[in-house]
Amino acid sequence: MAAESAQTLERGLRLLRLLADGKGGRTPTELSAELSLSRPVVYRLLTTLLSEGFVRRDAEGRVHLGFGVLALAQAVQPLLRAAAVPTLRRLAEQVGATAHLTVAEGDDGLAVAVVEPSWTDMHVAYREGSRHPLARGAAGQAILALREGRHDYFVTEGQLQEGARGVAAPVTGLPWLEASVGVVTFGPLAESTGPRVVAAAAELAAALS
Repeated sequence: MAAESAQTLERGLRLLRLLADGKGGRTPTELSAELSLSRPVVYRLLTTLLSEGFVRRDAEGRVHLGFGVLALAQAVQPLLRAAAVPTLRRLAEQVGATAHLTVAEGDDGLAVAVVEPSWTDMHVAYREGSRHPLARGAAGQAILALREGRHDYFVTEGQLQEGARGVAAPVTGLPWLEASVGVVTFGPLAESTGPRVVAAAAELAAALS
């Protein structure tokens, strides 16, 4: 019975991941084909997920993610912040700039964790909860690069705040997370800043994997 329950859970999670790929809804028949499961199995999974609000069906019968997933997503942000703060603190102290973790929410970037350096006379005040279009600023550009399979770090100046310089790199290797680690400052940045940001992003990815 335990093995059967684990298999059902695994299938349900696979179904949710499939619906989360951004390609729109599917019919039960399409889900059956893409998951290599029989239609009766898919219908049983959908019945449970519908009742819990994790999936919904539109007027044409296509299946989409349900709003019940939002409650889970909101619970993830405090966990991400707790995991990111030690890495961001080390980065902020090394570079002497405000360090941040930014995650994608649609076409926007949301700062979920921010750490300021302790030893600088002046630093950028960048608040948790700050939101900006992904196309503006190093943090958003790093996330857009991640979507294209690129792992570069990005340097921008004055795109979000006049006189502010930013460096950011994507957090790679986590299919469930679109995020970047970055720093922002009004002062000059050393040549080592980019590689240090890349290293911090890799450290966070390892901590979350």
